[in-house]
Amino acid sequence: MKNKEIKNSHPFIIKNCMLTTIATGEKAESLRELRDKLMDIHPGSVYYHFWGGLLSPRFEEPEFNNDFAAWAYRALRDPVLAERLAMIDPTPFADIEDLRQEVIEVIEERLYETEIVPVVKPDEAFCFIRSQIVIFDTYRRLIEPKELASVVPTLSGGSIFYHFIDARRRTDERIDDFRAWLKGFGNTYNDLCDMLAAVDPYFTTLVELRKTLSKIFKTYFGEDEKA
Repeated sequence: MKNKEIKNSHPFIIKNCMLTTIATGEKAESLRELRDKLMDIHPGSVYYHFWGGLLSPRFEEPEFNNDFAAWAYRALRDPVLAERLAMIDPTPFADIEDLRQEVIEVIEERLYETEIVPVVKPDEAFCFIRSQIVIFDTYRRLIEPKELASVVPTLSGGSIFYHFIDARRRTDERIDDFRAWLKGFGNTYNDLCDMLAAVDPYFTTLVELRKTLSKIFKTYFGEDEKA
């Protein structure tokens, strides 16, 4: 049973985005050097190496969700470290500095365990990249929440990334744009917000994430029954 709806005077503005990459000039040729560089690297670089792969076109399914884990496996030939880094889920970290510290602690633990710190060839060095988000207005507007059921399945990967992932850096409550907008209707959509809060956007692809969100909205608003 849904509560009586409170009107929200603000429409949901659908936007699209892309990540442009910026070379930092910083490289690491050993695990110790990676740790040291991570101490001071631009926070946008930490963000990119965890989330950037979602918006980067790839011809094959990546083995690891973040670039640090991939480098540990392919360049350092350290599957133990790669697995530990791959297990880091950036989603719960509201502050990028907390995420940075988590990565550093995992690396330091491995350095403590390792007697010999391997050095990679220059062409296998970890190259720190940072990103800048470019935002586009799609000129699409939603007035009523029930429109989400039909619109979300048509959104681009960039829109899904912007509204469900990048929003967590922008909104005051560190939540996705869908929940931020739905909260403007009072307590009407608390159940729907709980369903969205349960979705972890990290260990998936944008295509799968769009399918998951689409199913939630269609189920909630009864669109599945009409299909």
